[in-house]
Amino acid sequence: MKVVVASTDEQENHIAELVEQLYTEIFPRFFPDDEIFELKKLKVLQPQASDQVYNGTLKDAFQIISSLQALIAVLDLINDCKDEKEYEEMFERNSQNLNEYGYFFPLSFSQFKHAESREGKFSQFIKPANHFMI
Repeated sequence: MKVVVASTDEQENHIAELVEQLYTEIFPRFFPDDEIFELKKLKVLQPQASDQVYNGTLKDAFQIISSLQALIAVLDLINDCKDEKEYEEMFERNSQNLNEYGYFFPLSFSQFKHAESREGKFSQFIKPANHFMI
């Protein structure tokens, strides 16, 4: 018999927050809105029921959180990386890990590396600084 510890609600919420961070902070820096809409339509970073390996265990949740955090860190520093090969290997390893757990992530390192910078451009996906209407 094997005892498995279930993931906590906080971990599940943190996974959702990290996915949201990718959509609202990272993707708008690299892709125009129409491409982000397409990613949402393809259900990128949403668990796929057909090949879901994630069973809601503590270990699985930790692996997914770690992979999402690593992708965010790599993509935050993608233009400043000194050893591009090391960053690419880290990106690919964590991307593959997410796909193995059923979190569909079809994007490659080169798509981000060679994307035209959208820094400072308007996107409807970027979180507003406040929610007050003027």
